[in-house]
Amino acid sequence: MTAVTSGPIVNSLTTGKLPRGSVWMVLIGSWAIVGLVFMFVQFAGGTKTFNLVGSLFLGTILFDILIWVLSYLVEGVRKAKDRLVTSLIATAFIITLLPLVSLLYTVVANGLGRMIEPSFFTESMRNIVDASGGVVHALIGTLEITAAAAIISIPIGLLTSVYLVEYGRGNLARAITFLVDVMTGIPSIVAGLFAFALFALLTGNPGFRAGISGAVALAVLMIPIVVRSSEEMLKLVPNELREASFALGVPKWLTILKVVIPTSIAGIVTGVMLAVARVIGETAPLLIAAGFTASVNYDLFANPMMTMPVFAYTQYAQQGAHASDFVNRSWATALTLILVVMLLNLIARLIARIFSPKLGR
Repeated sequence: MTAVTSGPIVNSLTTGKLPRGSVWMVLIGSWAIVGLVFMFVQFAGGTKTFNLVGSLFLGTILFDILIWVLSYLVEGVRKAKDRLVTSLIATAFIITLLPLVSLLYTVVANGLGRMIEPSFFTESMRNIVDASGGVVHALIGTLEITAAAAIISIPIGLLTSVYLVEYGRGNLARAITFLVDVMTGIPSIVAGLFAFALFALLTGNPGFRAGISGAVALAVLMIPIVVRSSEEMLKLVPNELREASFALGVPKWLTILKVVIPTSIAGIVTGVMLAVARVIGETAPLLIAAGFTASVNYDLFANPMMTMPVFAYTQYAQQGAHASDFVNRSWATALTLILVVMLLNLIARLIARIFSPKLGR
């Protein structure tokens, strides 16, 4: 009898795999290759601006092609199709982020140089005619007006959402829901005109402009967002938690205060921060209702108050003899506003984590 020598068993399901981390290596390599091509074209054409968004987009497309080819050669056609679909999903995500990346890159590139100067956060624009001056008066105005708008809108919006979820039935609840939907689509300039007309009638001064007027305009824009986001978060609280509280003899108002709201506090805070981020960059209503000034004003109830969106707009729209100084201040103010929104979001996340219920095992 002849001996039969058996070779190693080959499992087609486990062999022929790309090394771990190869996907990230191909993606980064594709970005680097296209970036080098763009840099070469840039130097050859004599341009100074590097097209970051274009290089990321074309690099991602190159990644889709390369990962399919490599997977087809190493892993076979079935795994190659799987990797191609996965890479296309990742490509869609990256394309979605490209406008944000382009925005941040442009603002940082144009505003960082002026923002890092110490005088930018210590001086206002009072009696400034040269390249100096700062944003302190607009920063104070933005923080005060936004805080006042939040104080006005958050209780109203939260109580309205509690009523709609826990108590609202019948025609009144439907009418409130309809009005909230209508308020969501109100143009921001209409809110500014409303606040300006309201305080003009209350004070008898047709030219009245102050921080509180701008806060009311922003509150009109914030309330529907707070109502909608809080309503959805309260609806996500399981009814079993309410029934368990009622079974223990806890009244409904205390159940809402101690069970429902703490359970959904993280989502409510997120909705509130979305509302703040929505209004903190508004220019038209604040330009009409709060006005603008070159000096620091701490009083919300008297005299015009400058805000960062209005300051960035006026610096760009009303350029003086040295236009570059005004444009640089405008870009630096925009970057400062983005950083303020990021800081407020981090603070909100921290507050939500502290006050959310602890689910220990």
